[in-house]
Amino acid sequence: MLRDPSALLIAVGLPLLFLFMFGYGVSFDLRRTAICVVTEQPVPVVASLAAGLADSPYFDVRRVPDRRLCEPDLVAGRIAGMVVVSADFAARLARGEAAPIQAIVDGSDPNTAALVQNYLDAAIANWQAQETLAAGGLRQANSPQSRVWFNQEIDSRHFLLPGLVAIVMALIGTMLTALVVAREWERGTMEAMLSTPAAIGELILGKLIPYFALGMAGMAVSVACAVFLFGVPFRGSVLILIGTSSVFLIAMLGLGLMISTLARSQFVASQAAIVGTFLPALLLSGLLFEIESMPWPIQWLTRILPARYFVQILQTLFLTGNTARIILPGTLAMAAIGAAYFAVVVRNTRTRLD
Repeated sequence: MLRDPSALLIAVGLPLLFLFMFGYGVSFDLRRTAICVVTEQPVPVVASLAAGLADSPYFDVRRVPDRRLCEPDLVAGRIAGMVVVSADFAARLARGEAAPIQAIVDGSDPNTAALVQNYLDAAIANWQAQETLAAGGLRQANSPQSRVWFNQEIDSRHFLLPGLVAIVMALIGTMLTALVVAREWERGTMEAMLSTPAAIGELILGKLIPYFALGMAGMAVSVACAVFLFGVPFRGSVLILIGTSSVFLIAMLGLGLMISTLARSQFVASQAAIVGTFLPALLLSGLLFEIESMPWPIQWLTRILPARYFVQILQTLFLTGNTARIILPGTLAMAAIGAAYFAVVVRNTRTRLD
C-alpha cells in the first residue's frame, strides 16, 4: 500500500471529494428562492402578508404592483413563482368573505415546483394564524399541530450524508480490490502467487485485510466529516456502526475480487466497478429515489444490492438510533450477499489454478 499511492487516494481522497460535493453542492431544500409578490392594492393587511413571505428563510421576495412585471421573469426562469394578491383582497376580508390568494409556480421542474408550492402554502398559513391571533381570535380546537421526528431541522443533508457514506464505501471497497487485483493479473504476478503452496483462503485474506483497513479508515473519515463538519446528528451506537460497516465493506471487497477474477483488465474492471457498484448504489439504494415508487421488477432488483440495506442502516443509526428491526435484518442480508460474492471468487480462482 505504501508503494501504491492510488490506493490511499481512493480510500481517503475519494470520500472527502464526495462529501464536499454532496454536503455543499447537493440539497433538496429551498433557500432564498426568488419569487414575486404582486400587491395590486398596498393596504396594511396586504403589506403584512408580503412582509411575512419576505421574512421566510426560503424566499427572496420582490414586490411589484402588477403581475405583468413578473411574467417575463417567470417565463425566463429567473423566479420560481408569483403570489398574486388581488385588489379586492382587503375588502373581502373586511366583509368576512373568502379572499383567495393566487400562487403561480414554475412547473418545468416538478420537484422544485412542489417544494415551492408547499413552502408558499405553509408561509401563507402561518401568516393567517398570526393575523387571527393578532385580531383576538383563537384557533379552532381541531387545528392540526405539526411535529417533525428524527430530522427536526428538516435538513436534507441530514438524510443525504449518512447514505453517502454507504455509496463511498461501496465504491472504495470495489475499486480497491478490482483495480489492484486486475493489475496483478495483467502483470502476471497473480499467476505466480497461485502457483505457490499458498491456499486459496490465504490469498483471499491477503488481499482483503489491507484494503479492509483502508476502507474502514475511509469510513471513519466520512463519518467524522458528516458529524463534526456538517453537523449531522449521530444517535446510534459506534460499535454497531463499526460492525455493520465491516459486514458491508467485506461484501464490497468480495464484489471487487469477483470482478477482478472475471475481468483481468484494469480498464474493464474499473468500468465494471462503476457500472455494477456506484450507479446501482446511487440510484437504487433509496438514497435519491424512493424504492416504493419504482416499478416492481426494479424493487426486487434492489433486494440483491447491499447498498440498499446499508443506506437504511446508516440513516437509522444517524437519525433514529439503535433500531434492531431495521439493523439486524439488513446486516444479515448484507452478509448473505457477501457470502455469495466470495463463493464465486473461490470457484473462479480454483478454476484458474486448474
